[in-house]
Amino acid sequence: MTPEQSFAEFYAAWKDPCLRAVVAAGSDRAVAEEAVAEAFARAWASWPKVSRHPAPSAWVVRTALNHRVSRWRRTRREVALTTDVADGVVALHTPHAERDDLVRAVAALPQRQRQVVALRIFLDLDTQRTAEALDLSPGTVTTHLHRALTALRAALSTDLEACS
Repeated sequence: MTPEQSFAEFYAAWKDPCLRAVVAAGSDRAVAEEAVAEAFARAWASWPKVSRHPAPSAWVVRTALNHRVSRWRRTRREVALTTDVADGVVALHTPHAERDDLVRAVAALPQRQRQVVALRIFLDLDTQRTAEALDLSPGTVTTHLHRALTALRAALSTDLEACS
């Protein structure tokens, strides 16, 4: 298989999951699309190295998150910051009430917990690869995931009780 074919298959398989992970980590959809596109462009430019990475999709997500932060630093004086990312996350999903509630609950988590959920749940990475992608210890990843899941259970059970 040629490098072009290998990258094309990787891109086709991971474009949407990576976009969902970046949006869930706290970006609005437009910023996430730009960041993921830039990350895939960088992945293509370094494909021989990236393809040997233990989790190329995590490399793309981490690169996109770094690009998002760099973009924010360049434009923070020009653009008003918003803390509501739920609208961008919801736009990625079909209009199902349960999904909307889950997406809003994930968007309400602290940033590091959102990142861990995005990599562990959305990209299905193991603890070690998530730790490497976020430059954390595996124990810290486990702690953030536990806290995030506890908060999500509480938020979703409250939503279910309100519907009853």
